[in-house]
Amino acid sequence: MYDIAIIGGGINGCCLARDAAGRGLSVLLVEMNDLSSGTSSRSTKLIHGGLRYLEHHEFSLVRKALIERETLYRIAPHIIEPLRFIFPHHKNMRPIWMMRLGLFVYDHLGGRSLLPASRRLDLRRDPAGRVLKDDFATAFEYSDCRVDDSRLVILNALDAAERGADIRPRTKLIKAVREKQHWSLTLRRMSGHELPPVQARILVNAAGPWVGEVIGRLGIKTGARVRPVKGSHIIVGKLYDHDRAYIFENPDNRIIFAIPYEKDFTLIGTTDIDITGDPATVQISPEETEYLCQAASEYFKKPVRPRDVVASYSGVRPLYGSEEIPASRLTRDSVLETDGEPGQAVLLSIFGGKITTARKLAERVLQKLETHLPAHTGNPWTATTPLPGGDFAIGSFDSLVMKLRTACPQMSAARAVRVTRAYGTRALDIFSRNGKALDPGEDFGGGLTQVEVDYLLTREWAETAEDILWRRSKLGLHLDERQVQHLETWLAEKAGVQNT
Repeated sequence: MYDIAIIGGGINGCCLARDAAGRGLSVLLVEMNDLSSGTSSRSTKLIHGGLRYLEHHEFSLVRKALIERETLYRIAPHIIEPLRFIFPHHKNMRPIWMMRLGLFVYDHLGGRSLLPASRRLDLRRDPAGRVLKDDFATAFEYSDCRVDDSRLVILNALDAAERGADIRPRTKLIKAVREKQHWSLTLRRMSGHELPPVQARILVNAAGPWVGEVIGRLGIKTGARVRPVKGSHIIVGKLYDHDRAYIFENPDNRIIFAIPYEKDFTLIGTTDIDITGDPATVQISPEETEYLCQAASEYFKKPVRPRDVVASYSGVRPLYGSEEIPASRLTRDSVLETDGEPGQAVLLSIFGGKITTARKLAERVLQKLETHLPAHTGNPWTATTPLPGGDFAIGSFDSLVMKLRTACPQMSAARAVRVTRAYGTRALDIFSRNGKALDPGEDFGGGLTQVEVDYLLTREWAETAEDILWRRSKLGLHLDERQVQHLETWLAEKAGVQNT
């Protein structure tokens, strides 16, 4: 009998599992695919307040997100790092004084303390202006953070598991029967193996784009309106040499970002398009690719063309709101809905939300469920407790890299930075013992070796090459087809040996 069973292994589900397990609750989390295999790994990779939401007067949402931005930076300084954004001004935009006022609000609304304030730039003198068209003379620069989104999910799941949560990826909820005071759940491994029934006092539906499908499977009626909206991104070769990002406003009043990505690339996105059908099958369309290329080319001197795209991805945001509202104007805030009469086992469904505020959302969920939880349930704790590997002071990242290179002198500087970004203080334990480097084993290319793969298989629920190359890391951008095939073959052979 679990206190809470969570359906969905994205950012909302894993943050909730972590928080609940840390309060002494027994937690089960099931995800039908890999952790973070849906929307949570297909974001714009930002921890941000949402500057454009100020224009829509969503001050409360922006304030919460800005506060969370620094909270998350403190507890995960390995996978989250500050990023400066350049916002060029042109004659058809709002007046300069209005932009300055908006950024002043953005600087102060969330009690910023770790990140530098916004400022005005002269693009004719600043290096950031060299790659932009000559039409742009003035810009504003402000702070937000970037994040490895899928690793943020994995680290929450890892911390939850280390605190006692039962994390089961590739496990699907087949049936849920509401008994008087608990749910009886039928689960099936995606390999086809049906598992023994389990019980839970509370069921939380954190299925993201599939939240409505889960409600329907349970036979529960809801008036909630879920808008599945597709957001697509393209990845092109590196467009500029500096380490700042750009935010561009388009003629349709939408904005896109151009962000330095994985050293050798630039990430451009995103779109907002309503969809129907299975969220698992979404892909970027030629029209979206053309839209993003054209929008970037309005600003960059060197045009961005569809043939420059080396990779792309699309995710579905389960936004909450009427179909009459344009997708770009729908709130990114979350809505919680409970179902259950007094004395019945409760179902709580999560609609919407964003990666920046998922930790805070978990606190809200547990507060809403307070009367259904055991009396000894603990207090909120996740705002001040580092995620795995994040137990180091902001500003000391470089010293961590040096410690790792001292223990592993054969490791290149670039690889040491990458693995320290991924694993933080735990990198030393993964790649060395007693101050000496472990045998790296098989070399799969791109700085990925067997010792790291073994860790991901045994500790982070990875099973396939896709899990390793696109969610536990982004090394899929750096390996060629032959190297990917070699990794897939090695994993299949290893799985075969283990199953004999």
